[in-house]
Amino acid sequence: MQPRLSLVTLGVRDLAVSRAFYARLGFAESKASNDHVAFFQCGAMALGLFGREALADDACLPGPGDGFANVSLAQNLPSKADVDRVLAEAVAAGAKVLRPAGDAFWGGYTCYFADPDGFAWELAWNPHFTLGADGALTLP
Repeated sequence: MQPRLSLVTLGVRDLAVSRAFYARLGFAESKASNDHVAFFQCGAMALGLFGREALADDACLPGPGDGFANVSLAQNLPSKADVDRVLAEAVAAGAKVLRPAGDAFWGGYTCYFADPDGFAWELAWNPHFTLGADGALTLP
């Protein structure tokens, strides 16, 4: 298997609510979307939104639970100011702040917010990671 991630699909409670939230954040929905799933291009990969029950059924897993989903999504940004700006945009779109922006023990600047389903998003400026002009992250 090649070390690559192509698509992250979130199981959401209400597809219409989540679809609208991500649109308010500036995510452009793909023509590949339909009444049951929404797709958004995210650089070299994509984000999918699918009903929670339908996603569990599709993966042949028992129904979803509540609480922390044991995953966080992250977007690295070019500066601390960009972290603050994007967090403000997320809040304006309806996000809940989980951790206010601030300096991190590892030398960067970070915060977390939750989307309408409680999925945690980290926004970070990391002086140890290189970001390309297209936002692509290159690990040291």
